[in-house]
Amino acid sequence: MAKVLLINPNKWGRGITAIWIPAHAALLRSQGHEVELFDATFFTQWTVDEIGYNTENGQYKPAGYKDYIKYNDKPIFEELKAKAGEFKPDIVFWSAISSHIHGEGEYVNIQYGYELAEKLQDTGALLVTGGLQATASPHDVFKRMPNIDVLIRGESEFGLLDIANAVDQKSEIKHIRGLAFKNDDAEVKTTPPQPILQNLDDIPAYDYSIFEPQVFFRAYNGEVLNAADYELSRGCIYACEYCVETVIQEYYGFNETTRSGAIRRAPDYLRSKSPERILEEMRRLREEFGVRLLRCQDTNFLTIKKDTLNGLADLMDKADLDVMLYIETRPEGVTDSSIELLKRLKVDGVGMGVELATQDFREDKLRRFASQEKIIRAFKLLGEAGIKRTSYNIIGLPEQDEESIQATIEFNRLIAPDNTTVAFYSPYQGTAQQQKGNELGYFDEYEFHVDGQLRTVSRDTLVDAETLCFYKARFARLVREGLSNLDQLKEEYFAEQAKQQAQQGLAQAAV
Repeated sequence: MAKVLLINPNKWGRGITAIWIPAHAALLRSQGHEVELFDATFFTQWTVDEIGYNTENGQYKPAGYKDYIKYNDKPIFEELKAKAGEFKPDIVFWSAISSHIHGEGEYVNIQYGYELAEKLQDTGALLVTGGLQATASPHDVFKRMPNIDVLIRGESEFGLLDIANAVDQKSEIKHIRGLAFKNDDAEVKTTPPQPILQNLDDIPAYDYSIFEPQVFFRAYNGEVLNAADYELSRGCIYACEYCVETVIQEYYGFNETTRSGAIRRAPDYLRSKSPERILEEMRRLREEFGVRLLRCQDTNFLTIKKDTLNGLADLMDKADLDVMLYIETRPEGVTDSSIELLKRLKVDGVGMGVELATQDFREDKLRRFASQEKIIRAFKLLGEAGIKRTSYNIIGLPEQDEESIQATIEFNRLIAPDNTTVAFYSPYQGTAQQQKGNELGYFDEYEFHVDGQLRTVSRDTLVDAETLCFYKARFARLVREGLSNLDQLKEEYFAEQAKQQAQQGLAQAAV
């Protein structure tokens, strides 16, 4: 059988159980292939301190996360080569699509994974990857990352299994659907799209045993507990123009939308596991890995079929499982009846996208149709039910001015979330907003190092990058305290930035 080395190129310096890893591992192992993981998360040479950055700016509560973690000071490339030398993989794989697509740094997995995987060219292993960029523009990926051997477009669990079977049987892969590769003349060839995975239960129970124990530690509301990223479903019925979900929708032919911004034939695109399967995985995560918090990465939790959610609630009532859920959803789905369902499902926290305060901007430029009234009502209902509320906001969108950012801060003060987060706009390849940003000159055709939490890559003239960084650093404080001291906060912030830059200059000169 084939040996497959998975690489988790996470740079955030905190545990993320990227969903594609246990999904692919489970399917491959169920068919007899050997699978091991090289996790880059805790290498000091590789990671950045995302926890420290977002704790300092008030987005996270202090939790003492680093007291639970042991970092690795060894050279990461040497350790990776040693791992490959010991395991002798036939295939190296490092990026994929799951429901875990809309945050936490996964968009840049293909780039960071490539920086690691290309060190293994001389091992003879087939370098295979997938994910959003591979789905949106395989020709561009091969141009920028030329040492990749094969791309899997769309959902890749069964595609990678087919490749592993072909490697084991020493047969060709060009008949496998959903692939892109270069022929003998270095021309990029693509095969027809594979069918969308209709039944998520076809993938065996996701194998979280592939992670080391400290990956499960997660800072949450001021404490550290065992948590796992999890998916009940895949797909979203909406087609917001800035969202990477639209790349997957287009690949599978769901590119017609209604006036309300929903895709046509949505039931064929939104798929979920069975209630019985979900409970089985939850129970295993609780009993085998001590998981108390399931960080559900479903793009829009409350559009999961009601039969699935009600069936799961019935099973959870009987099982009395000691877990809690953090979910993400849209305000339209938050009603009196859905609140009761969330309680039965042991939902402790809900994250919802406000994005920005101006309704006309959301609808006209982003095709996100969620009225102010529905957002206000959703936060009110959740608060009254004792469910923690986190607002998601974006700054640096193409054509967004500073007044819009300030209005978004004021709107957050109105809805009074328990936790406020803000991200830099990320120009995701293949989305309408990314194409618009490129045409306006705000972004290059392809941007490396895209990370909405850690940096902006914007060259917008309406709000410059330095001002965006100010609002990222002070957003949560401004929501708490208001804008009355805005000028003073700006002066203090830029003075501190100038001081730090001067100190860095002196340090570099001394070297």
